Amino acid sequence: MSQNEWRDFDLFNPSDEHKMLRQTVRDFVASEVEPQAAEFDRKEQFNLPLLKRLGELGLLGITVPEAYGGSGMDIVAAVIAHEELSTSDPGFCLAYLAHAILCANNVAVNASEEQKKKWLPKMCSGEWVGSMAMSEPHVGTDVLGMKTTAVKKGSAYIVNGRKMWITNGCVDDKGTPGDCVLVYAKSGENGGKPTISTFLVEKGFAGFSVGQKIRDKLGMRASNTAELVFEDCEVPAGGLIGQEGDSLLHMMRNLEVERLTLAAMSIGIARRSIEIMVKYANEREAFGKPLGAFGQIQKMIAESYAEYRAAKTYVYDTARRMDLNEEGQRLDSDGVKLVAATMAKNVADRAIQVLGGYGYVGEYVVERLWRDAKLIEIGGGTLEAHQKNMTRDLVKADLQAVL
Repeated sequence: MSQNEWRDFDLFNPSDEHKMLRQTVRDFVASEVEPQAAEFDRKEQFNLPLLKRLGELGLLGITVPEAYGGSGMDIVAAVIAHEELSTSDPGFCLAYLAHAILCANNVAVNASEEQKKKWLPKMCSGEWVGSMAMSEPHVGTDVLGMKTTAVKKGSAYIVNGRKMWITNGCVDDKGTPGDCVLVYAKSGENGGKPTISTFLVEKGFAGFSVGQKIRDKLGMRASNTAELVFEDCEVPAGGLIGQEGDSLLHMMRNLEVERLTLAAMSIGIARRSIEIMVKYANEREAFGKPLGAFGQIQKMIAESYAEYRAAKTYVYDTARRMDLNEEGQRLDSDGVKLVAATMAKNVADRAIQVLGGYGYVGEYVVERLWRDAKLIEIGGGTLEAHQKNMTRDLVKADLQAVL
C-alpha cells in the first residue's frame, strides 16, 4: 500500500460492506435492542422474538455461505456484529453468539453438503434456534474427561449424559429446549484415549430434555442457560457430523472463533462504559467544576480509553488474519479474550466509580455491563486456560515469526 492508502485504511471497517453492516446493526440496537435490555435482564428472560428478527437482517447466518441462506461474510463482520450488540445488551448478544457462531458457523464449516442443505437455512432464517453442548456438571475445560457417551446401535447412536451451562439450552421459563443442539460425546477409544464425536440433536428426539434452567446468575441474565439431559436419546446416524473422532478438530476451529467474538463483546461493553463515564464526568459538577476536571477522574477515563483502543486493535487485527475454515490462530484468539475480557470488566468498574451512587443502580446501565463483563473471564474458556494454552504455544513457536 502507498502511504495514502495506509492512511485511509480502516482496521475496524476494512470495506464499505463492513461499514454498512456496522451502521445497520447500530441502528437496530438503538431502535430495538436498547429499549428492552433492562427489562429482560431484570426478569431473567430471553427475548426470542428479537433474536429471530436478526434473521431478517442476515445476522443469524452471518458467516454461513449464501448458498445455505447465510450472508457469506467474514470473521471481521462477525466481530462487528458482536461489538455493536454488546454496547447495549451483552446477555442478548451471548444468545446470538451461541446460535450464530457455536452452532450455525460450526455446521457450515464441518458438516456434509447434505447436512448443510438440511439444517442451515432453518438456522439462518431463525426458524431454528441452536446451541452447542460441550461443558458438563463436573467437566469444564477438561474436554477429554467428559462423561456423555454415544454408542452406535443399528442405524442410530444412543446418547447418554448431561451437559451444563448451555446457552440457548432452553428458550423460555417453561424449560422448552432450543430447536437443535450440537452435542459432543465420547464414541469410543483410540490408543487408550477417548474419541469425541459431534452430533446434531433436534428438539423432538426421544430421550432429550432440559434438566433445569439456571437461574439467579450474576450477569448475562437476558440469555437462557440450561442443563441438558440425554437418556437413551436416539440420534439418527445422519446426525453425526464428520466422522467419529472428528470433534477435537471441530472444537479447535470453533473455539478460536468463539473466543474472538467473546473478545468483541468485551470491546462493546468497554465502549459503552467509556461513553457513559465521559458524558457523566462532563455534565456532573463538584465544588464548582465538572468531575472531569479532577485528576482522579481523568486517570480513570484516560486509562480506560487507552486500554480499550489497545484491545480493540488486537481484536480486529486478529480477525483480519483469521480464516473461518482453518484452525491455527489459538495463540491470538486466546490472547484477545485474555486481554479484552479483563479490560472490559475493569473499564465498567471504573465507570461505576466515576458515577458513584448513580453507577450502582440500573438506570445508568454500567452496573449491568459490569455484571455481564465478568462472564467473559469464565465462559468460552477461563483466563487460566488461555494462559496455559498461550504459554504452551509460545514454547513451541518460532518466536521470531510470532513476535
